[in-house]
Amino acid sequence: MPVMVYNTLTRSKQPLEPIEPGKIGMYTCGPTVYNFIHIGNARVFVFFDVVRRYLQYRGYRVRYVQNITDVEDKIIKRANEEGITAAEVAEKYTRYYFEDSDSLGIQRADYHPRATDLIPEMISYIERLIEKGFAYQVDDDVFYEISTFKDYGRLSHQNLEELMQGVRIEVDPRLRHPLDFALWKSAKPGEPSWDSPWGKGRPGWHIECSIMSSKYLGEEFDIHGGGHDLIFPHHENEIAQSCAVTGKGFARIWMHNGYLNISGQKMSKSLGNITLVREMLNVATPEVIRHFLLSAHYRKPIDFTDDSLKESESALQRVYIALEKAERQALLLEKRGRQSEEAVSLESIGARLRADFEEAMDDDFNTPKAIAAFFDMVRSLNKILDEPDAWNCKPEELRSIIDQTRELGTVLGLFQQKASRADTELSDRLLDLLISLRAEARTRKDYQLADSIRSRLTDLGVSLEDTPEGTFWRAKQAV
Repeated sequence: MPVMVYNTLTRSKQPLEPIEPGKIGMYTCGPTVYNFIHIGNARVFVFFDVVRRYLQYRGYRVRYVQNITDVEDKIIKRANEEGITAAEVAEKYTRYYFEDSDSLGIQRADYHPRATDLIPEMISYIERLIEKGFAYQVDDDVFYEISTFKDYGRLSHQNLEELMQGVRIEVDPRLRHPLDFALWKSAKPGEPSWDSPWGKGRPGWHIECSIMSSKYLGEEFDIHGGGHDLIFPHHENEIAQSCAVTGKGFARIWMHNGYLNISGQKMSKSLGNITLVREMLNVATPEVIRHFLLSAHYRKPIDFTDDSLKESESALQRVYIALEKAERQALLLEKRGRQSEEAVSLESIGARLRADFEEAMDDDFNTPKAIAAFFDMVRSLNKILDEPDAWNCKPEELRSIIDQTRELGTVLGLFQQKASRADTELSDRLLDLLISLRAEARTRKDYQLADSIRSRLTDLGVSLEDTPEGTFWRAKQAV
């Protein structure tokens, strides 16, 4: 079954058919480094981290590019506020971005180009747009003329009149059309600038991504991703300027995350509900945060509430308890040294987990459905481990389920923690000690004490089986 992906450009799911068989070129818009990243940013970065991981799991060779926007109005504004240069602001918050991203278990992209490293390529690109009649110069600025690109609006699926309804800023009177956008901005006092044929200045935001993507992925590549808020104008403008220069289709598939809300409200400075990733890392583990971010389909809105992290922590714990229970049972069965002739097969549990997981991820990276496959596995596994059939399991099949859970969990960045061996070994030794005391009591014919030990262990979720080879225990729940 092919991987099906919803394409914002066509508003439909379509099979992933790479330009070059077996290889995927993928670009996502990275951070504008003027502040710490917030949980809404993290949703985008975590999701596309998972997309990359799953495509690699499926056998594709993925070349992943995520840019760093290190020259932009917000960076300049922050530099003025902090009394340092724009370059210093960008360097500081780039470092913080990677700290937070690494903490969340987001794998680094193959390339993290910075806009300021490719200024000459941007200037050359703008010159080509002017030569082809898609751009014009006014004073020392250069603008893209959207009326020259007949397909403008095809990503946002709106015509010019509809797009104009969203314009909320004062329009530059020098523009030929109110939606024309800056390719090159003339220098202002105190701002970073570079020499160009049009005078000192800096590139516009949109041209930066066109250059950084094509530099490493070519003029046409497979997947371009980002947040829903980037569809217009950013991604729309990327398409217009890129296709105008190359005559090719630029990105074949466009993927966009839905919004993240805080207790039903849009996250914004005015509401004072901006939630930074590093603040969340003080109260929750990276795995809990990742689980929350992946618990809703990426194209749907997700709502962060006071209980969100607790719910994710509880959900993860259910899986870990089952894995620990399976590990303990495998050890006990190996220690016991014999198996029933009527062994219970667990192969179907592992096979169903993998099949359900792949089916969910093949269907437009449906992470909540993929996570649900793990809980279906847990229910099936617990049903066996909590009953007498647990003694008829094969330890190698239990370990296979554990290994498959961790392997598939790696795609999501989940279920990778392992129980503390010190704690596990201590509880095992304590249980063995109680079983030895019970055996001694039975030898002394102190059946009241022996039965009391067995009863108290049962209350704690530990069942005992007396066999000719000795007494064996197993846990029905975490001990």
